[in-house]
Amino acid sequence: MITRYSRPVAAAIWSQETKYKIWFEIEAHAATKMAELGVIPKESADAIWAKGKDATFDADRIDEIERTTKHDVIAFLTHVAEIVGEEARFLHQGMTSSDVLDTCFAVQLARSSDLLIEGVDRVLAALETRAKEHKYTPTVGRSHGIHAEPVTFGLKLAGYHAEFQRAKRRLITAKEEIATCAISGAVGTFANVDPAVEQYVADQMGLTVEPVSTQVIPRDRHAAFFAALGVVASSVERLAVEIRHLQRTEVLEAEEFFDKGQKGSSAMPHKRNPILTENLTGLARLVRSAVTPAMENVALWHERDISHSSVERGIGPDATIHLDFALHRLANVVERLNVYPENMQKNIDRLGGLVHSQRVMLALTQAGVSREDAYAAVQENAMKVWRGEGAFLDFLKADDRVTLPADQLEALFDLGYHTKNVDVVFKRVFGDA
Repeated sequence: MITRYSRPVAAAIWSQETKYKIWFEIEAHAATKMAELGVIPKESADAIWAKGKDATFDADRIDEIERTTKHDVIAFLTHVAEIVGEEARFLHQGMTSSDVLDTCFAVQLARSSDLLIEGVDRVLAALETRAKEHKYTPTVGRSHGIHAEPVTFGLKLAGYHAEFQRAKRRLITAKEEIATCAISGAVGTFANVDPAVEQYVADQMGLTVEPVSTQVIPRDRHAAFFAALGVVASSVERLAVEIRHLQRTEVLEAEEFFDKGQKGSSAMPHKRNPILTENLTGLARLVRSAVTPAMENVALWHERDISHSSVERGIGPDATIHLDFALHRLANVVERLNVYPENMQKNIDRLGGLVHSQRVMLALTQAGVSREDAYAAVQENAMKVWRGEGAFLDFLKADDRVTLPADQLEALFDLGYHTKNVDVVFKRVFGDA
């Protein structure tokens, strides 16, 4: 995790302090249920809670113990015993380390999911506001980076809004799938721990019970979770790349905000660079880098091995913290985006009406010209415009193959024709509001 690209609320989920607090809660909740079942004395379970619930677990002390034990959970339990006293012997009855580690990981990923969903909600709100603001602002649509036909800037943003609606659903599903609890003991047989303990801990920690845990929670769940994060990161990048292209000097239809006192270049004082959206492209790559290792973690040996462990210690915090940061940075960019409708109109006009070529071709076919002949006539006149030889409408009027009256030809160059169904799309995306 890189501090530069993290929000404190997201980083806190992965702090040592938070991790050890969750570990203690898992162990203490298990002890409470075991006491209810008569496995351990109730007074011992009560003492564990009383002495440990407000305790500060010393990460340095746990690290010191682990240097000897070479086992993090044992080191933690040893430290808890230093705090709780002799009742600590009733902790971890019938449990195995993965019961604690995997359940804790599920809690952290679930909490991270909540933050990510909040981030997507902020992006959605920003996109809706700006899309409605520019619902009818004409701009040129591009395919292959080349002028195609007119759209509106609001339609562009509505498309991204629809995409982030899907992102939200993916994250909700990912959270539901990842938020499972395993307290099943060695190789998952419940030989030394009652299944009721697992259910109780799951309820207390806001999780569901893992149907079959083979000492570890199956890693297909984690693979799906990080894959979902990777897709959301790609959606972040798609919008970021669009803004970067629109900010290019030759285009300049939209631009990242540029604050007073901000500097664009150490060498060139005139520069205003799309640094935030470039950063978002990089962060998306970091998030996606977690996907393949998560997929490779699915195939563990037999009931378990720990080849997944070192991977998850890295990708868990890194992917969630970076995506959380990226979502809020993206929302900020959209909220404060400088939009230049006059430049959009200039760019539409740059090719002198070529963006209406399809409509002219279709009108010719409806007037009785074959599609092949209509295409040829329109294309030949369009190529003259590309070469800078004159105006498209003038060439069409002078071409005997173009059998349409001048007033009908001129009407075909109406920009409003391309925006007549904007309401239909907006209702699909935003509803009737």
